Order: sequence, then C-alpha cells, then structure tokens
Amino acid sequence: MTTPSPFARSSLFDEYRIPGGREQTIEEMYSVPESFLEIEVKNPQTHGFGRKMYTDYEVVCKTNIPAFKLRHSVVRRRYSDFEAFRDILERESTRVNIPTLPGKVFTNRFSDEVIEARREGLERFLTVVAGHPLLQTGSKVLSAFIQDPAWDKGAWQ
Repeated sequence: MTTPSPFARSSLFDEYRIPGGREQTIEEMYSVPESFLEIEVKNPQTHGFGRKMYTDYEVVCKTNIPAFKLRHSVVRRRYSDFEAFRDILERESTRVNIPTLPGKVFTNRFSDEVIEARREGLERFLTVVAGHPLLQTGSKVLSAFIQDPAWDKGAWQ
C-alpha cells in the first residue's frame, strides 16, 4: 500500500472554494492592495554630549489610507515626542486603549542594544496605533505625528 504524498493536490481543497469563485489574475495578485499601511521606525541617531544627549528615530510611513495626508513621509522623533503623542492620544481617544511605550531606561541608555530594543518597541507601538480604525478616523493628532516634520507637542497640549 502506498501512502499519498502530503503535497499532492487533493479535490478536498476544491470543496472549500467559494462557490462561483475564480482564480486571481496576475495583475490582481501583484497590484497595490485596496488599503495598505506600512510604518517603520529606523535609523536611530544619538546627538549631543553629556547630560544633553538624546536619540531620535526616523519614522517612515507608506500608505494609501485617506486618513493620512501623504502617501509617503519621513520624519524624525525623539522618545519624549512619543511620550507626548501617547498622552495626547489618551486624552483624545477615550474609547481606545492606547498601548504602552517601551519603558524608560536609566543605565546604558545609549548602548546599541538598548537603542535597538527601544526602536523595536516604538515601531510596535506605532504600528498598532496607526493601524487602529477608530484612531485613523477619529484622531486629529495621529497623521500629524507620523507625517508632519514640523510637529510640535506644545501645539497639542
């Protein structure tokens, strides 16, 4: 007795096909999706000396969602900007639980490992926040924070 290959095509899968469904065309498979949002936090840079040192991050946004004014944008933000943004979002959006930011670091905060861990946490935070449908439609600060190079936390306080 031979065992059927687990990779063999089976008519079993055809039973689960949507009735009247059709195969996608190559154009449909590789075209731009109806709506997409890509957020990346990258390229950390540390500035200053001594007590005045800080690290900022590049925030890259690619989207075709109408809530965002630009299809492609690149801005730089400090951790303190993210803190202010989160506070503004919490006041503005009472129906949405705003995720936490990566925690404050007091020792070795300019080491490569700490900066990379923070970058990953900030990217995760921004991806969740920017992808939330209620924030996309109801937040006044969301697209400004992600896309406006002149964003000023003082204007939103």
